[in-house]
Amino acid sequence: MARSYSNRRWSRRGRRANITYLVVALVLFVLIVFVLFRGHSSEPQPAAAGDGGGQTNPVSQLAESSAPPVEAEAPLESPTPAAETRAQRESPAPASVEPNPVETLAAGDPPQAPSDTNAEAARAIAEALALGRSQPGSVIEVRDKLNAVLAMPLSEPQRQSVKEEMSKLADEWLFGPAAFAGDPLCGTYTVKSGDVLEVIGRRHKVPYEMLMQINNIPRPQSLGAGRAIKVVHGPFRAKVHRSTFTLDLYLQDTYVRSFKVGLGVPATPTPTGLWRVKDGGKLIQPPWYDKVTNRTYKASDPDYPLGSRWIALDGVDGDARGRTGFAIHGTKDPEQIGTAGSRGCIRMYNGDAILVYKLLTPLYSKVEVVD
Repeated sequence: MARSYSNRRWSRRGRRANITYLVVALVLFVLIVFVLFRGHSSEPQPAAAGDGGGQTNPVSQLAESSAPPVEAEAPLESPTPAAETRAQRESPAPASVEPNPVETLAAGDPPQAPSDTNAEAARAIAEALALGRSQPGSVIEVRDKLNAVLAMPLSEPQRQSVKEEMSKLADEWLFGPAAFAGDPLCGTYTVKSGDVLEVIGRRHKVPYEMLMQINNIPRPQSLGAGRAIKVVHGPFRAKVHRSTFTLDLYLQDTYVRSFKVGLGVPATPTPTGLWRVKDGGKLIQPPWYDKVTNRTYKASDPDYPLGSRWIALDGVDGDARGRTGFAIHGTKDPEQIGTAGSRGCIRMYNGDAILVYKLLTPLYSKVEVVD
């Protein structure tokens, strides 16, 4: 009887032990499964300090950020090679991208002239120069072709190139002794008995001094009857650009050459508008009275300010209308040519002033001043 009770007691203990073992085994199994599942999880784990494997990609961060990037008010400095990011080293080089014309204009770059416009002008210039090379006698035709190009929309280098070529041509067709056949601007005249050079010049609206120069006439009185001389069909005119301190000279509507000039200071600017060479206003080193200092200057004075020539102007139109006391003249301060340094007059180098003096005719020659 005692043995049977003992057997039953150990039987109950065995069952309890088995249950305990089963529970422990189940817990261990669950822990093992949890550890294994966690080890194979795809979620990124936070990297420990100094662990390069957990470094985040700044490009990815920027792309995934929901907030828009802050625009810099000033250009940022380019990174040095030492500061190059890992993303920059590992990412492929971006393909070249054409600049956005809207962004380019917004950045302040001026709009470019249409390429077809410059191309058309370039073709016209090339054709004119090719004609001059192949036919050296076609000076007038080349001149007229280049003069037509100046009326086209041009880039500044193109405009300067055309002016330089036309200035060279002027040495032949205008300032040289030859008169080219078919030229409407220059011709020949056979001197008659009793002719006066000044009258011939006035008849053609050019100063007689120019006729003396291009025909190598030493004195007006030496003009002999029967002689064929070259005449120029004027008048000459000028256009002054205040922005570039430049005077462009034209014979009628044909460009001749350009000169650097000095203009009025901001307090007394050279007035824009249309001027006319004053009748009797062309003088050689005349005395000049300065209203500011109440002093009269003579040509013999060391500080005489007018230089070699004085060409008085009368205001005709625009801001110039009705204004007097302005002139084109030489200077004692050549370093001020190309700057704003006068009280409103148009200053020239003394040699240039002498040349222009020989070309502009009172009453007929106009001078336009523009910005």
